[in-house]
Amino acid sequence: MTPSAGPGDRSPRTFVDANRVWVDSRLRHAVGTRAEGPELARLGARGEVCVEIGTGRRGLGARVAVEQLGARRVTAVDLHPASVDSARRSLGDLAARPGVEVDVLVADATALPLPDACADLLLSFHALHHVEDWRAALAEAARVVRPQGRLALTEMTSRVVDAPWLRAVSRHPEHRFSGDELLAAVAEAGFDVRPGRTRRRAGDRLVQAVAVRTGA
Repeated sequence: MTPSAGPGDRSPRTFVDANRVWVDSRLRHAVGTRAEGPELARLGARGEVCVEIGTGRRGLGARVAVEQLGARRVTAVDLHPASVDSARRSLGDLAARPGVEVDVLVADATALPLPDACADLLLSFHALHHVEDWRAALAEAARVVRPQGRLALTEMTSRVVDAPWLRAVSRHPEHRFSGDELLAAVAEAGFDVRPGRTRRRAGDRLVQAVAVRTGA
């Protein structure tokens, strides 16, 4: 079997790319809407104007933002046009609701086509560990989130992403972050990370955090 990797791809090679089997599955969507989304709400994620990075084919974060986090205008982005097309269809019911606007765009999380300080909330469901330069994505989040707005993250750390069993079936960029590295980078990007707004589970394999953008 040919290892899965494209020309110029810096991700470690794998023999099966099972990302889509899990990422866009009904089970993954249910975990996000029934467990991860409510936990982010409990940690203080809230905002009427929301940006989601890495929305995937089901538009998971956009749905959570509208149904659980108070969003009324959502811009959801994904790097893959096929995912964007599918998410637009999946989120059609949200876009049809009175007072709700949902746009789904092809865009890079490190170069969002949005003005400075335009969002109350930036949401990421397991998107950062897919981004080659994940620190640049955090810097971009700091650019588009207004002062006192919020960054809400749900992430797997290197204890999962860099595990040999996962590397064998799921492609990700190499050298992913630990929980400490992730939270330190969030703070360095310009967000206030408070202990009461973080959850670290399963031996620091899973991290959820809601951080407040610093500044007046």
